[in-house]
Amino acid sequence: MKLGLHIPSTTWDGGAQRLGSKLAEVVQAAESAGFETIDVADHLWQHPIMGGPEVSQIEAYTTLGFIAAHTRRVRLFALATAVSYRYAGLLAKMVTTLDVLSGGRAMLGIGAGDYPEEAQGLGLPFPPLSERFDLLEETVQACLRMWEGEHGGDEPFVGAHVRIERPLNLPQSLSRPHPPILIAGSGERRTLPLVARYADACNLRPSPEIPRQLELLRRLCEQEGRDYDAIEKTVPFGFDVGVDGSKVGEVIDKLRWLAGMGIQSVFGWVVGVDQIKPLEIMGREVIPIAAQLGVTA
Repeated sequence: MKLGLHIPSTTWDGGAQRLGSKLAEVVQAAESAGFETIDVADHLWQHPIMGGPEVSQIEAYTTLGFIAAHTRRVRLFALATAVSYRYAGLLAKMVTTLDVLSGGRAMLGIGAGDYPEEAQGLGLPFPPLSERFDLLEETVQACLRMWEGEHGGDEPFVGAHVRIERPLNLPQSLSRPHPPILIAGSGERRTLPLVARYADACNLRPSPEIPRQLELLRRLCEQEGRDYDAIEKTVPFGFDVGVDGSKVGEVIDKLRWLAGMGIQSVFGWVVGVDQIKPLEIMGREVIPIAAQLGVTA
């Protein structure tokens, strides 16, 4: 099992004046500890589950560029890009730029979005859910078109919601055939079929429903003619090892539970991450054991 660091919030001591230096310290410590990925939430207002709009929140792709400059190995992505916030051609270019400048370390993490108050408050489009799922599929298709070959395509991409007159993409992404695509969500009617059709990774809610959802994904992959085993099975989670490492055993037990259901990668926020010591404990006492957890489902 691989572990990634999820950064949903940067409300740390020192405020905005120290945010850049603290974030650099956090991501460098995470990379040194052995985390495989670092991802950030795609919100412009802090999500209600993390404190709501009155809490500080920084923009995802600007942040990923900053993190890329302060790391050398970890793969980088947004968990998950809200599809309606950026035009498809712009999004493909943003992920390509991140990939090129990071030396081929970008992923496209994308989903339907889940924060209408944020969108309405800042004047961003947020159509009804069914339309957002249609837009999600066309956006992934358009990104794949732009990542084709050496420079994308010259023929227009025309969908019901996305139109790109000339999907030219130079420089082209370093990740080939394209940056990996993660489609987030556990929805069985719309999300998992899109995963089976297009994605290199899924991101399911951590629940006892995972085995049933993965079995559905297996059947959907068979229908699409895709290799189920080629899709990475991931979940978001939380890591609380305690200030002194006293909760390491609890974290490992939870990871073992997830691995037993078929999960291969866990993207977790670390309690006390800005204190750095929890990252060091993760690297010393959790990540090596997680690497030995095999998939049994």
